[in-house]
Amino acid sequence: MPPEVLLISALPETPQFAEALTGQLGVAVELAPTQRQALTALRRDSFSVVVIEQSLAERDADWAESVWQHSGLAVPIELNFSISARPRLLREIKAALTRRNREMALARSEAAAQIGNELKGSITGLLLQTQLTLQEPSLPPALAPKLRHLVDLASGIRERLRQGL
Repeated sequence: MPPEVLLISALPETPQFAEALTGQLGVAVELAPTQRQALTALRRDSFSVVVIEQSLAERDADWAESVWQHSGLAVPIELNFSISARPRLLREIKAALTRRNREMALARSEAAAQIGNELKGSITGLLLQTQLTLQEPSLPPALAPKLRHLVDLASGIRERLRQGL
């Protein structure tokens, strides 16, 4: 299972927190204890959530900005592991994962609707042109059955698009 969460922290308790994330939320976690490892992970994989321990971000704001820029579609979170209780950290990450999943589902739905609308226009044009061609008096008789089959196929596709595939 590819990692969903990139956890960037050099604190000694980070591996235990990563295990808790995996156990309680059922997500794969990749640890990046150094700045270099974090940027390497971001270049190699895409993540749903990228978590930076606050002290790392405050220590090097330019590096943190670089992480956010390389995070792609991941939800960025900056958390203070030292003062926040583990349940709160888990809730924050769970909320970010939920938000990311909801946003991705909406984006997929919008993309499918847009593609469907574009296809409907093309299919309608294909049907119209095929039906007009069938009405041509100079149409070779051998071509008519093939064009009727094309009308049937296009009509079926149009119907599936109307029903939302």
